[in-house]
Amino acid sequence: MLAFLRIVLAASLVSLNTLVHVPILFAATLLKLLVPWVPLRDRLSSWLARIAESWIAVNSTMIGWFTPTRIEVHNAASLDPHGRYLVLCNHRSWCDIPVLQSALNRRAPLLRFFLKQELIWVPLLGPAWWALDFPFMRRHSRAKLMRNPALRTQDLDATRAACAKFANIPVSIMNFVEGTRFTDEKHAKQSPPYRHLLRPRAGGVAAVLDAMAGNLQSVLDVTLIYRDPEPSLAALLAGRLRRIELHVVARAIPEDLASGGDYEADSHYRARCQRWINALWAEKDALIATRMATPAESSS
Repeated sequence: MLAFLRIVLAASLVSLNTLVHVPILFAATLLKLLVPWVPLRDRLSSWLARIAESWIAVNSTMIGWFTPTRIEVHNAASLDPHGRYLVLCNHRSWCDIPVLQSALNRRAPLLRFFLKQELIWVPLLGPAWWALDFPFMRRHSRAKLMRNPALRTQDLDATRAACAKFANIPVSIMNFVEGTRFTDEKHAKQSPPYRHLLRPRAGGVAAVLDAMAGNLQSVLDVTLIYRDPEPSLAALLAGRLRRIELHVVARAIPEDLASGGDYEADSHYRARCQRWINALWAEKDALIATRMATPAESSS
């Protein structure tokens, strides 16, 4: 009963916080659309990000009030809130997003996620994501792509259009490289060479590297580790998640990838991207295995 009340109270407060912040966000967006002067439009873009960061900060504070969850952030001291990052992270649960937002808010620029096109219709949040220049992607099935190969370029074009807006502003472009949340069923079906992770997909990373060539400060390699076996957004709000670790490693982009390339047409570039991402994932898997083998009360 207590867990249910926690969920209801936390969800209600997050909703109230959204109702307070989103109208302010929409007003600033409307002003940005009407202003013809580029410097002022850039300033308004900065204000929009600050409004979103305020929304995240209030949400994080309220979740901290009503849950016993401890989020431990490692190696984030050197982050630059005015930097330009590509953030690569494993994906375990829907609560990954509020955890990442809470841990990185105002330490790094506002996280921009690649979202499914259908999410633009989510009440309040969908238009807010659009106002903040979150990239919306159309996902096509393999069968549909085989029937119409030209559809493959839609996501690439959307990535380039979004990154063009990010080229000269502080940004953290978020990419869940596995493309889907980890489950035991998916892991068994894929049979990946990792114990705690699914196979990474390098295509989306390569698209951002190409679109942002010369405009990225570094890659933030983020590893999420849940001490509880069944993490979920409901479990977070109910107070059933006791401890979450978030490890951040700022990595230089390899020189042979930093200038971008044609992932689809250039087999050598594609192979280099895949080797790099696979190596990151092997290191990430080893870190998770090590931390999970360390008793929670003595880990640091």
